[in-house]
This record gives sequence, structure tokens and C-alpha cells, in this order.
Amino acid sequence: MFERYFKLSESGTSVKTEFLAGLTTFLSMAYILFVNPSVLSAAGMDKSAVFVATGLIGAIATVFMGVVAKYPFAIAPGLGINAFFAYSVVIGMGVRWQTALAGVFVAGVIFWILTVFKIREIIINAIPADLKAAIAGGIGLFIAMIGLVDGGIISANKSTIIGWGDWSDPKVLLTIAGVLITFALYARKVPGAIFIGMVATSIIGLVTGLIPMPSSFVAGVPSLAPTAGQAIFGLKDVFTWDMVPVILTFLLVAFFDTAGSLIGIARSGGFLVNNELPRAGKALMADAIGMLGGSLLGTSPTTAFVESSTGIAIGGRTGLTSVFTGLFLLLSLFFSPLLVVVTSNVTAAALIIVGVLMASNFKAINWDDFPVAAASFLTIIGMPLSYSISDGIALGFIVYPLLMIVTGRAKKVHPIMYGLGLLFILFVFILQTNG
Repeated sequence: MFERYFKLSESGTSVKTEFLAGLTTFLSMAYILFVNPSVLSAAGMDKSAVFVATGLIGAIATVFMGVVAKYPFAIAPGLGINAFFAYSVVIGMGVRWQTALAGVFVAGVIFWILTVFKIREIIINAIPADLKAAIAGGIGLFIAMIGLVDGGIISANKSTIIGWGDWSDPKVLLTIAGVLITFALYARKVPGAIFIGMVATSIIGLVTGLIPMPSSFVAGVPSLAPTAGQAIFGLKDVFTWDMVPVILTFLLVAFFDTAGSLIGIARSGGFLVNNELPRAGKALMADAIGMLGGSLLGTSPTTAFVESSTGIAIGGRTGLTSVFTGLFLLLSLFFSPLLVVVTSNVTAAALIIVGVLMASNFKAINWDDFPVAAASFLTIIGMPLSYSISDGIALGFIVYPLLMIVTGRAKKVHPIMYGLGLLFILFVFILQTNG
């Protein structure tokens, strides 16, 4: 059945490979199950309910991606936008979290309309190939940065802004050991090297006591009642002028975080055909469903997870990978105590090695053409430095049409790129004025 529906042989994969890919993607993104509740609880939301909402909407949207779009891309509430939700909107602006959820819901409705009428697909296909390569490579640097920071290898430094972390910390040494093991396995072309590296790192952590043994193996699923449906109750307060920039920011960040992630993952995985993503509309619909459903369950906007690249890197080629990832997200709601084993020290190696692999996209950029090179460079460097995919895209998309105009090549720029440039100027202004 799997062979007929997902055409596994035609894609050069198997059920076993797709299973391992789905598991690897899940393990690489499992941190969001704990990080998202922690961030949103700062806004006064129930942590247990957010945990369930995060896993449930991630499972629904990811399985939809696998079954309908047939791509190995995972979807779940994203980092960055959840911090904007909690710290900028709720804490900074004094908006009730129920109203903020309603803002996500309204943005999700607009998101869905743009997807149905294929406006998002048209915009993505209008982006030049060089900038798509820059987005892919930039995401590689971004997720490698996440791995290096979360693993403790690098950290903030008062003198140099950033520097080495505390390498005398046993947990940092665990991260380094995991990186070396994973790199060695991958260099030897061992099948499933990334997954095996994570398992080996986890075992070392458990044996040395650096990773705590789970207190239990099975736990009941917490109640969704504290957050489910609260977006609907918050609608009565959402239609105000103060909420307009909030809704617009939710929409823009979700739109371009997902677009950037999809382009980067698809390009690195070889899924683009003639600079376009086949079945893009179906893939984008999965994210639209995630954003709408997530707001109703009680969580911030969803996005395509760049950690999907870890599953693709070990051979995931079809939607069956996403189906397995979605099933693991569902299972995690019952076995949440076991997830304490998969720490950031364990997943760091997977993120770093995928960053290495995605950096290969840099060779597709025409570095001899300065307008293209400048826009690409700002896109690439902007992502890790701003800690945001959408902010990096904003820099490149503002500079690209401007430099093409001053070099007399205005007609070679797609009209949509001019519109995106103006939109991102507004986007940056909104972010600055709203913190």
C-alpha cells in the first residue's frame, strides 16, 4: 500500500528508510514540544495545554503534508514568532493572550485565502533562483547556529559579542563528542549516520549521568481545556487599530518563515523542478491548516521546520516520512517523560551537519553579479545574526530590487519582487515600532 501510494521505489527509498527519516526529523524537532510551552507560559497560558496543542497541531499538519502534498516536510509551531506572541504582543503591548490567539486566527484565515487562490505559490515561484539558493544556504547557517548555541559550543561574550562556550562543562563535551561521532559516521557514509549519532550521544549521556533517566515511561495526556477555543472568545477584542500591526506581523512572519523554510528544504533535498516546487499549493495548504488549527487549539503560528532536513539527509524522500513524523508527535503526547533524553546536546550534531550540507547551495549563486551577490549575502548572514529566517529574507528582498534599478536592469525584476520589497520595508518598520 505504501509503495503504491508514495511510489517509494521510484523515489529510491523504502519503508525502513522513511521510518528512520521520520524518527530522525521528530527527534530533531522534539525540543519544540517543551520550548513552545515554556515561551507561551510567560504570556500566562497553561503550559500543559500548550504542550498538547503543540504536539497535536504538529501531528495534524505534518500528516496532511505527507498524505496530500507527499513531501517529507514537518510542520509545528515555530520559534521566534512564539516569542513575538508572548513578549511583544502579550507582555509588551498588554494584549490578553486570548486576544493574541484571535489575532493568529484572523491572520490564519487570510493565510488560508492566499493559499486557496494560489497567491502564495505565485509569489514563491517569482523569487529568483539565486535568492532561493541564498535562502537555502542561509537556513543552513541558521540551524547550525541553533545547534552550536543550544549545545553550548558557542555562547554570548561581552568582549566579542559571541565566542566559545564553557568547554569544561561536561554537557558541552557531550555535544562535541556527539558532533565528532556523527561527522565520522557521515564521512564513512554509514546509512542513518545522523540518527545513529543521536542514539550514541544519548547513550553516552545516560551512562555518564549527564542526561537524567526518565522518571516514568508513560504519562496521561494533559487537558486542552485551558486553551482550546479561546481564540474565538478573543475575537470580540481583536478588531482594533492596535491589533492591525500585530495581525500583519503574524501574517508576514508566518508567510515568509514557511516560504523560506520550504524553499530551503526543497532546494537542498532536490525537490525543485525548473526553480519551482511541484504541488506547492498542497504543501502550503498544510501550513495554512496548521496556523488556523493551532490558533483554535491554543498555540502560536506554525511553520515548516528546517529540521526536516535531518530526515531528508538520511534518505527521506516521500510523504511517508512526514506520516511517521506526525505519528511520533502523537505518540509523544503519551510518552512525554521519555523526551527528556533527547536534549539539545543530543540534537546539536544533527543540526550542525545539516548546516554543512545546506551550505552547498552557495555554489549556485552568481557571486560575480554584485546586485545578486549583495542581496544573497545579506539574506544569508541576516538569518543567523537576527536569529530569524524572515528577517534575513527581508534584508535580501529589499536590497535586490533597489540594486537592480540602479544598475539599469529594472525590467529584469519580476513585478512581484518590487511588491515584496515594499512590503518588507513596511514589515521591518512594524517590527521596529513593536519591539
